[in-house]
Amino acid sequence: MPVESNANRRRAIDVVNTSLKKRYAREARFRRLGFGAVILGLLFVSILFFDIIGKGYTAFVQTHIELEVYFDPAVIDPEGKRDMKEIARADFRKLSRNALRSLFPEVTKRNDRRALDAMLSSGAPHQLLEMVRHDPALIGERRVIDLIADDDIDMLIKGHIDRNAPQSDRRVKDQVIAWVDELQKQGRVKEKFNTGFFVNGDSREPELAGIGGAAAGSFYTLLVTLLLSFPIGVAAAVYLEEFAPKNRWTDLIEVNINNLAAVPSIVFGLLGLAMFINLFGLPRSAPLVGGLVLTLMTLPTIIIAARAALKSVPPSIREAALGVGASKMQTVFHHVVPLAMPGMLTGTIIGMAQALGETAPLLMIGMVAFIVDIPGGPLDPSTVLPVQVYLWADSPERAFVERTSAAILILLAFLIAMNTFAVIMRRRFERRW
Repeated sequence: MPVESNANRRRAIDVVNTSLKKRYAREARFRRLGFGAVILGLLFVSILFFDIIGKGYTAFVQTHIELEVYFDPAVIDPEGKRDMKEIARADFRKLSRNALRSLFPEVTKRNDRRALDAMLSSGAPHQLLEMVRHDPALIGERRVIDLIADDDIDMLIKGHIDRNAPQSDRRVKDQVIAWVDELQKQGRVKEKFNTGFFVNGDSREPELAGIGGAAAGSFYTLLVTLLLSFPIGVAAAVYLEEFAPKNRWTDLIEVNINNLAAVPSIVFGLLGLAMFINLFGLPRSAPLVGGLVLTLMTLPTIIIAARAALKSVPPSIREAALGVGASKMQTVFHHVVPLAMPGMLTGTIIGMAQALGETAPLLMIGMVAFIVDIPGGPLDPSTVLPVQVYLWADSPERAFVERTSAAILILLAFLIAMNTFAVIMRRRFERRW
């Protein structure tokens, strides 16, 4: 019997060891698969980021052509009245063209002159007009000015147009390339920081297009969203968690809030179109309507985060406050809510970051319109950064590709900054009980 029991014991130990080896092997395979999945995900994200950066970083510089411009009084202000309304109607395009043509006097044919004139942006005359508006004393003088180059010239200088490709396959002809090379030899082609990309509104011309209008629209939209969603979301969370009776109605509300957090964002856009625009008659393409739609979308996220923050406050805090004679209202608003506020703010910031990146609901309420002017308030027509990216991505010009990527970089920078701020706030104010 002892010999047989020892044999059975050894067989049982062998079975257990074999089972353990298989289990450890499965765990090792699972760890390797998980590590490989993480590496693969990071690889794809890195490829995406490098592709966006590689296409977009050149948008932060803009090509200019240095020209000596004569502010001809006969063209700008022939009567000498210095009336800005009359000056604004002057042919400043003629001044910029004359400055460029003076460098190439051999160009006399009409088609060649048109090709030469096209090297300057259509915004160059406006650039000269703004200079005269700020300093009327320029009239009658000669000044060396860096005028904005056309987007095709900008792409050529940045290397996005292949010089060795057949002439029929590129937008810039051989003659124009020869003129550009001559200007480069004279040191007249310059690349300067593109401030217009940050302060200008949208434009049909890529070299003049900027994110200023979209950034302002995003600011007003998020401002309306924050002013509405934060107090409403916190109030709803406090009521549901601290005051509401536990019955089937509150259970139904909780289920609906959780379901609303998973509803596709375009549904909120359809709701905003039907309610705020068609029923209430609010202006289309306005940040006010966009903020109302995004408020509906972010409220479930803020309510869920705020309730989780309230639940994290220990019951002993409530019991201690009630024990010293505080009322239910005093306990909640003097003790519980202040302790839960860091978590509420973190959830709010995450919800705002989600709202900043939304496109579909804003498309439904008309914020996809082509807006040139920078909005001055929540009621002015505007667009937002994600929609601006959508609009530029649909444009055929190569110059809009780099501006699309640059706008994506700016949007990602805002999103990363907001999420980083949320993490810092949580770690700084978080209390461990």
